[in-house]
Amino acid sequence: MLNIVLFGPPGAGKGTQSEKLIAKYKLQHLSTGDILRAAIQNQTPLGIEAKKFIDKGELVPDETVIGLIAKELDDHKDVKGFIFDGFPRTTHQAQELDKMLTSKGISITLMMALEVEHQELVKRLLNRGQLSARSDDRNVDIIENRIKVYNEYTQVVADYYKAQDKYRTVHGMGKIDEIFERLCHTIKEFQKD
Repeated sequence: MLNIVLFGPPGAGKGTQSEKLIAKYKLQHLSTGDILRAAIQNQTPLGIEAKKFIDKGELVPDETVIGLIAKELDDHKDVKGFIFDGFPRTTHQAQELDKMLTSKGISITLMMALEVEHQELVKRLLNRGQLSARSDDRNVDIIENRIKVYNEYTQVVADYYKAQDKYRTVHGMGKIDEIFERLCHTIKEFQKD
């Protein structure tokens, strides 16, 4: 089973690259962002609570996110693997994910981190904000806070996967297909090890 954590700051291209990886490797996409946005749109109690954090550019509490992921894993038992997009964002979430997966007899194969220059992230998010209904992509202050939160809190998750020798960086600048080829090459090289 191929279980990938796709990592990177807001605007790094995780969603775009996830779609391409899912198609090629027949993986089940687990995007906490998509799951949370659906909960917000449907105005579930979880969605209403999560919106308070998201609107400020802050992280949704671990317990909420972990509960969502556990349900998604149980709902998709017969897949070739998962691609985790936007999760885990804290070391605690990574440890909890490992526990959940171990209890199901599986584990994370690889964590790939898309590396993109700061100004490019801001530019991508502002462009996305013009095309989508995402309010958190339209305000530069919120965008800057999201990137800052990522750098302060979620970057430590990389150390967790480095300790397991499952962490690889991938240059996230350039054309979408070029980045995709780099990701596929990283997976291929990792599977040789």
